[in-house]
Amino acid sequence: MSDGIDPAELVRRAAVRIAALAQDGLTYAVGDPAKDYDAARYRELTELAADLLTAVSTTPREVLRAVLDADAGYATPKVDVRAGVLDDRERFLLLRERSDGLWSLPGGWVDPGDRPAEAAVREVREETGYPVEAVKVVGVWERDVRGKQPPMPVSVFHLYFLCRVTGEPAPASELETLDVGWFGLDELPPLSTRRISRWELERVLAHHRDPSLPTEWD
Repeated sequence: MSDGIDPAELVRRAAVRIAALAQDGLTYAVGDPAKDYDAARYRELTELAADLLTAVSTTPREVLRAVLDADAGYATPKVDVRAGVLDDRERFLLLRERSDGLWSLPGGWVDPGDRPAEAAVREVREETGYPVEAVKVVGVWERDVRGKQPPMPVSVFHLYFLCRVTGEPAPASELETLDVGWFGLDELPPLSTRRISRWELERVLAHHRDPSLPTEWD
């Protein structure tokens, strides 16, 4: 181990970095005949990154490879927002994800042109039906540093917002959500640990109890 980090996580981080360097190289090499050799080497590095990720993940190689291929241009971390909404009984607003049948805070990827807080508010409305407003940023955390499973082949930043309900709920989208409910920290349903963790819920609750706490980050 290095600094207490699991060897598999060290391999994953190295693979993500290799994939990012290869993507950056391809961005500037593809289309330039003088750099055809460089482009071929960068593609070889992408394959190497996929091999390393496969070695430390239960995700099939073809799925990991497709994720690496889906990104283009200069490699930057992806941004995911999560909205912590609690009632006066300190219960979390959770939704049951259609994709895996497990429970998560409302949230998702930030689309180009979105402001992070607006994205969090929209996700709550679409996934649960509740209108909310963002109150503060609880934390900015790197996904895999926080032990999310399974590991992802790209770097992901989670932005956690504390939100409050501003009105009555409307019907939620049936495309992504199986169910919606309110749960206390001591009565949580099975969590979608690829999206959220109990530790993150504990931090959201701490900021709900004391909004003067400073924003946290990795």
